[in-house]
Amino acid sequence: MMKFSTFFFLAHPPFIEKWPKRILPPILLSSLLMALLNGCGSTAQQTLYTRPTADPEQVALAEATPASSTEWSTQELTTLRSLWIGTLPPLPPDPTNAVADDPRAAELGHHLFFETRLSANNQIACATCHLPQLALTDGLPTAHGTRPNQRHTPSIIGAAYAPWLLWDGHKDSLWAQAVEPIEAIDEHGTTRLQAIHLLANDEQYRAMYEQIFPPLPDLNDYSRFPDFGGPVDFLDYRASWETMNSADQEAATRVFINMGKALAAYERLLNPGASRFDQYIEAAIVNDTDAMETLFSTDEVAGLRLFLGRANCIRCHNGPLLSDFQFHNTGIPAADDQPPDPGRAVGRDAVLADEFNCQSRYSDGTEADCHDEFRVSKENVERETLLGAFRTPMLRNVAKTAPYMHAGQFATLAKVLEHYRTAPPAPLGQSTIVPLDLTPQELQQIEAFLGTLSAPITAPSVLLEPPTSK
Repeated sequence: MMKFSTFFFLAHPPFIEKWPKRILPPILLSSLLMALLNGCGSTAQQTLYTRPTADPEQVALAEATPASSTEWSTQELTTLRSLWIGTLPPLPPDPTNAVADDPRAAELGHHLFFETRLSANNQIACATCHLPQLALTDGLPTAHGTRPNQRHTPSIIGAAYAPWLLWDGHKDSLWAQAVEPIEAIDEHGTTRLQAIHLLANDEQYRAMYEQIFPPLPDLNDYSRFPDFGGPVDFLDYRASWETMNSADQEAATRVFINMGKALAAYERLLNPGASRFDQYIEAAIVNDTDAMETLFSTDEVAGLRLFLGRANCIRCHNGPLLSDFQFHNTGIPAADDQPPDPGRAVGRDAVLADEFNCQSRYSDGTEADCHDEFRVSKENVERETLLGAFRTPMLRNVAKTAPYMHAGQFATLAKVLEHYRTAPPAPLGQSTIVPLDLTPQELQQIEAFLGTLSAPITAPSVLLEPPTSK
């Protein structure tokens, strides 16, 4: 998606060397390198990472520290700093989207995000499935647009930092992802021609668009630009699309993609704010024990210690967004009445073949602007290692985003934690997790800690509501 979108999630020295020193002091760089080079779980044959040998002294120290203690070792404080929202780098640029940070594009994207006319039934908008009160998810096991979807709606808070989008990572930019639902039969259920005609026929939208992008083609010539159509395989949309010549198809697609780039400019504004967890870290850094005891209950402190220690959550949920943005098979059961989902094994192939990926002619950048992980996926990763693997979700606001997993298989965080405690075999591929020796009380403590990660979105509240100018 964007050249520097893997700043703190992927331990690539070329990227880390570019981090501003004011963000990450040298002691944190070395610690993060060790932490982020690890993968989930400990069955090495199916993970892309190597787990280092544990430091016996540090393990002994952790075991000796009372679970509710406000005392943190130097190494633990370094780890806590790495999870702090204060270490979140500035929003990475997206050279594939020339209007990524254009306020005019974000304004148009704000309107399009709440626009129900971008759907076959005039009832579905992006905001239908991304509700601000639910941390930009929908509260359903799987999304439900014009038809039921097979995947759970992921939050898009902080999505501009992710190198891959969606559960299987089959999109590599916000703008490429933004247009996909419009032409998906189980989401908006419409086509790119209908989308661009809406833009052209709405006086306000046309004016906003032409302030940013080249003038629209003459879309009133319906012999050249039918009122519906696109390269999709439902209804008679493809047949209508194929009546057009290639130049007009290209012109229509350019407008469609520009709508996606405006949506992406808006979505780049939707980032996480500081949570109670971040306030706790700030207090811990200066050893303000009174504030620490006020901010966290004893169970929340104990849950944090388990998160960093025996529960091993930090192996995948690291960095200030609490995700490594990699793909792991953690043995999640198939959804009811559905075959096992191949996950990244299919998603990797899909993004490499995507007509809108970072190497496509619709990108405003060059091939060199594709993030490093695009080339890694293209050249180095065996498909078999990706079977049943899904992207590590961000844990910020996790208490607000139930149900959980790629198809909403678990209704509660308690169910999620029980899954990780038991670590059943994967329905497809090889799981990379092992059972955890945790008591019911300890699982409840981890859940209590996860509740401290909720925080408001940093965008002004007006951007989380339908625009008033329409």
